[in-house]
This record gives sequence, C-alpha cells and structure tokens, in this order.
Amino acid sequence: MKKVLLIAAVAVFGFTNVNAQDENTTGGFANGDLYVSGTVGFNSASQGDAKANDLTFSPTVGYFISENIALEFNLLVGSAKEEFGSAEDKSTSFGGGLGATYFFTPSSQFSFTLGAGVSYVNSKFEPAGGGELKNNTFAIAVAPGVNYFVSDCFALRASIGALSYASSKDDFDGAEAVNSFGLNLDLSDINFGVTYKF
Repeated sequence: MKKVLLIAAVAVFGFTNVNAQDENTTGGFANGDLYVSGTVGFNSASQGDAKANDLTFSPTVGYFISENIALEFNLLVGSAKEEFGSAEDKSTSFGGGLGATYFFTPSSQFSFTLGAGVSYVNSKFEPAGGGELKNNTFAIAVAPGVNYFVSDCFALRASIGALSYASSKDDFDGAEAVNSFGLNLDLSDINFGVTYKF
C-alpha cells in the first residue's frame, strides 16, 4: 500500500508540474550535465512459515551526451535472505553495469524515462545446510521510470519493473548456463532513488 501511495504521489506531482511548466522552472537536465544517484530496492514476501527479503543498492554516475540521452555507469550490491521455519538461506551479490537513459522531457521538473543497459553480477549463495555456491549472471534490461526535481540540484527517481534477458551460470565444473526472459511491470519490483546534478 505504501508503494502504491508513493507512486501515486509522484505521478500527481509530475502531472501537476507538466500543466504548469511556464510557472515553475525548478531543476531539469541539459546536454553536458553530470549527475550521481543512488537507487535502493527492497522486496519482501511471506507465506506461512516461509519468509523472503532482499535488498539492493545501486550507486550510479550519469552524463548527458545529448539533449535527451544520458550514459550511465552503475555498481550493484545486494543481499537476500529466505527463512523456512528455523532454517535460513543467505545470498550476497556484487556487480556493475553500463547503460543509457532516455528522458522524454529532460529540461522539465518532471520527466518519464526509459533506461536500457547491460550488467554483470557475481553472487554467492549459502544454504541453511552449509556449503557455498557461486554464480555469474549477464543481463540485458529495459526499464521505465520517472524523474522529479525537488530543487535545482536534487531529484527523486523511481523505476518500475523491467523487460529483461539474463544468462546465469553456476561456478563449478560441468555447470550449464540457464537463460531466462522476463517482463515485470507491476508494483512488486520498484526501485526508488535520489539524484544530485552538478
């Protein structure tokens, strides 16, 4: 419910701003702008004695190479935990990616965005029974989002789901790659962040 309310609030602020652009010139991007941002993602689910939580943090550096397009480099740090009664599985991940984001109205206070990028992530899984399993994943994703400037330099950003392709392979002899394709555009996969424009 909190996610729904936050998305609704961002949308209302955005549409209000679009209708009053001539009166409000707060923020906005231009060709040559440099920015940094940090995005946090959190998912939680439970059913009976089973619980699952995962948290991701992704700092990003972006640079506008044209009026609407920014190139981005990002890191990804994540952790997840699954509980089944007294048993607990843990996993951690670290990786990075390159991509580009298209801002539909970059000079405005509010803008819809569409980002595309490639990433590589190394993960480590520690099951409740002991031992350790490592995994490497290469992914390509396209994700819609929004950007809203609250001042000349600070903006709130959010992305909702993604259209993605991933190739994942466990790190042991004889392991085969597992390829997957997915589309998730619902409120179960939302990332929120803050952007600072230099």
